[in-house]
Amino acid sequence: MEDALSIGGRSIGNRLFVGTGKFSSYPAMKSALERIGAEVVTVALRRVDTGSKTENILDYIPKNAVLVPNTSGARNADEAVRIARLARSLGCGNWIKIEVTQDNKYLLPDSVETLKATEILAKDGFVVLPYMSPDLSMARRLVDAGAAAVMPLGSPIGTNRGLKTGELVEIMVNEINVPVIVDAGLGRPSDACLCMELGCAAVLVNTAIAIAEDPVAMASAFNDAVKAGRLAYRAGIPAGGRCASASSPLTGFLREGEVNK
Repeated sequence: MEDALSIGGRSIGNRLFVGTGKFSSYPAMKSALERIGAEVVTVALRRVDTGSKTENILDYIPKNAVLVPNTSGARNADEAVRIARLARSLGCGNWIKIEVTQDNKYLLPDSVETLKATEILAKDGFVVLPYMSPDLSMARRLVDAGAAAVMPLGSPIGTNRGLKTGELVEIMVNEINVPVIVDAGLGRPSDACLCMELGCAAVLVNTAIAIAEDPVAMASAFNDAVKAGRLAYRAGIPAGGRCASASSPLTGFLREGEVNK
């Protein structure tokens, strides 16, 4: 697969990862995921009910997609580890997105507890993707602990404020040797495009797609933006400059000495 992303030994072609919360219905979610050919889909374990006789969210997720349960609601490493192991026992696989938050207002990640959970779960055979603040030192510690990728926030979860942490994310892209996937806060397709232009491996989007007037169309817009940003990054975006630089020669059009003869 040309320009595929590799995580946990899996080759991934679609670099738009999609969350499953806030959709008006499971069929609407399914339509959006199928429209873009989503390959990585996250789901909060509390929404998974394998014993349901009516609707189970897993029935609406493409069968060929990588299912990534998240530990949303965990307030410490022990709770995150418990959720991850429960997800695996329910047949959700061994990919896990670590979310540990004690701050209910901004839902910012607890770095210390996230690191603890990452180390435990990586040793337990999980493909660990920790949600984190964009901090280079912590990213390095998470990689050393066994993280398969790191997922810095663009802005607080669900705010749709866009990539407010761009400079810090770019530093991580340049210095970290695992995929950097921006997670949280991206509100417009242009936000996703910018992430990819910086060299991010992928982006995770949920709220901006789920609450759009037309989630299917918005998923398509984000998908196109991710592709465009990735293509631009691979093409080599020219560095910016402070002074004007003409695209055509400013001399030689009128031969000197022949004017006003």
